[in-house]
Amino acid sequence: MRNHFDVIIIGAGVIGSSIAFNLVKQGRSVLVLEKGRIASQSSSAAAGMLGAQTELENDSPLFRLARESRGMFPDLALELKDLTGIDIELYQNGMLKVARSEEEASEFQRFIALQQKLGEEASWIDPYELQQREPLLEKKLYGAMSIPNDGNVSAPNLTKALSAAAMTSGAEIKEFTEVSEFVTDGNGITGVITTTQEAYHADRVIVAGGAWSRRLLKDAGHELDTYPVKGECFSVKTEKPIVNATIFSKGCYIVPKSGGRLIIGATEKAHSFDQKVSLESIAAMMGRATELIPALNQAEWDDAWAGIRPQTKDGLPYLGVHPEINGLFIATGHYRNGILLAPITGKLMADLVEGIGMNKDWATAFRLERNVIGVEKQ
Repeated sequence: MRNHFDVIIIGAGVIGSSIAFNLVKQGRSVLVLEKGRIASQSSSAAAGMLGAQTELENDSPLFRLARESRGMFPDLALELKDLTGIDIELYQNGMLKVARSEEEASEFQRFIALQQKLGEEASWIDPYELQQREPLLEKKLYGAMSIPNDGNVSAPNLTKALSAAAMTSGAEIKEFTEVSEFVTDGNGITGVITTTQEAYHADRVIVAGGAWSRRLLKDAGHELDTYPVKGECFSVKTEKPIVNATIFSKGCYIVPKSGGRLIIGATEKAHSFDQKVSLESIAAMMGRATELIPALNQAEWDDAWAGIRPQTKDGLPYLGVHPEINGLFIATGHYRNGILLAPITGKLMADLVEGIGMNKDWATAFRLERNVIGVEKQ
């Protein structure tokens, strides 16, 4: 049995799978170890929104990272379909960020002006035009920010396609294989040991375990400032499409999918690994969603679920090489943007393995030194 690889990746979610796919394309031998099933955690629970402009309104390194990653999806969708036959269901149907008060309307119009200065497409549509475009929306809205370039994908399909493409290209993925500790040699990591005492060795180890990354790193004596955030969603089905674009408002989003399915979410409960779905949360989301689109009262119930998202204190992901431990790389803390940021994260982390650094802004913003025990904060 082979036990030495160029790179070991811990976690076969959308981030780990994207990194694996990019690494094997660069000729690296890759082993991915997943404690459960591929796409079994937040990667399958996400609504799949590509909301580069919807959720990140102001110019920042994270906004620029998201914008570049969003632009990678059309080519990636074709590449994955060709390699695996899996359709990631990329819908570039745009988003409408609806205003429910005059204050929100003014706020969104300021965002539009800023994004237009950044070269992004965004425009304001008044209540009359909004009703023409989405006639089943409630009539009391104050207008909406129209974002034509944001869209959505099937989060489970994207993750499965990335992992399948990685395996097709030569990566090895082991499900139900949990890493318990690192193999160390002096001031570096040279491999991992699983809970069944199997040892695997590599020149590089990448921790991409989402909300579970901190626990593994902490057990090894290395701690990042991350924490889990539980998010609950539900889905319904309608006989005919009732919205065209994704509808986004404060406290609720409604994402149209294939087959008349709509995903509605999401709650935010910090510091929780509890994946149970509460009736209180679903009832509250139902109330907000049916207020936005009254026709949802006639929809057919489909499903409800919860996912655990990895958040950081400053809201920025950790992407980089550990500053003190040779061979250790970390990619975690993507929070609500894991699906959106998966393509660019895979490329950046694969480049880091090859010794290709990020641009200065990203390297500074997402550096691990922001909070690694034993490393001075900057």
